[in-house]
Amino acid sequence: MTTGTTGAAEAAGTTVRTATPPSMRLRELVFGAALAGSVRAAARLGVADALGEKPATAEELAAAVKADPRALRRMLRALTCYGIFTEQADGSFAHTEMSRLLREDDPHSLKYISLWCTEPWTWDAWPRLDEAVRTGRSVFDGLYGKGFFDYLHEDAHESAHVFNQAMTTSSMQSALDVAELLDLTGAATVADIGGGQGHVLASLLEKNPGLSGTLLDLPRVVANADPRLRDGGSLADRVTIVPGDCREAIPVQADVYIIKNILEWDDDSTRRTLRNVVSAARPGARVVVIENLVDDTPSMKFTTSMDLLLLLNVGGAKHTRQSMADRMADAGLVVGDVRPVNAYLHAFDSVTPGG
Repeated sequence: MTTGTTGAAEAAGTTVRTATPPSMRLRELVFGAALAGSVRAAARLGVADALGEKPATAEELAAAVKADPRALRRMLRALTCYGIFTEQADGSFAHTEMSRLLREDDPHSLKYISLWCTEPWTWDAWPRLDEAVRTGRSVFDGLYGKGFFDYLHEDAHESAHVFNQAMTTSSMQSALDVAELLDLTGAATVADIGGGQGHVLASLLEKNPGLSGTLLDLPRVVANADPRLRDGGSLADRVTIVPGDCREAIPVQADVYIIKNILEWDDDSTRRTLRNVVSAARPGARVVVIENLVDDTPSMKFTTSMDLLLLLNVGGAKHTRQSMADRMADAGLVVGDVRPVNAYLHAFDSVTPGG
């Protein structure tokens, strides 16, 4: 005999779900590698790209991606437990909101972010987290005999490509959010410091037709700047591209400086970058620092994990609201508003002293 809501649900033919007990939840969590590995495999195989608007069987998908049907069904079954794809009553599979994000053509695609967070070196580094926690330092030199970025560009070219693609898609997606948030009324010039390929700068210039801009980043980075900013591009006549390392010097004067997602290095590099901005800027210049935070944010599960990955690979760290504000104040900046850009980014508005 059944009673109450459970009985009503069973009578209606619906599945009754109870809260997962802690012992089973922990079992699920320690198998997190299985989920991460399945997401990576689905992205590399192109399963989400192969699945169209209509459901498809494992056999049909396996033929499309050149995989074993039975093994693919097992992997899809695991992914559906987490809302990545869904299995229909007839055993076919269909898209969910999350599985669509693994499509390369989705405007909000996380395919390359998913690959980046599961690159081969990550599987070597994570088991040494206890060492990183004991020492407070990166484990990368011990693993590969060289620093992270040297390894990436000298020995792991495919991983370097994935990194570049992940950073590009992430920057392009957030650039519009940044442009929507920032009111640059009254500013004539803006500088994107460590701005990568300049997606944020391009979005700001497109939104503000009277604005001119400067992009500063390492020579190999700005060599591949957004086509809109390069010679012949739609914004080229309003842009100056400056190759350089913001940790060494910032030979740029502007009304507004944007520093987005680069102050995650060691404290010394962060300190030098902020002080270089203060040294270069006119009194009262506006400085906007945009970062992921590990506290008081809807994205804490993601950002705290990225924080640990930064510890492992470069010895860096994501910031709390207070730690970011403190580092900016230590550099001489007068910090004002802190506002969310989107679910995973916050903007710290500040001005240089003397304005």
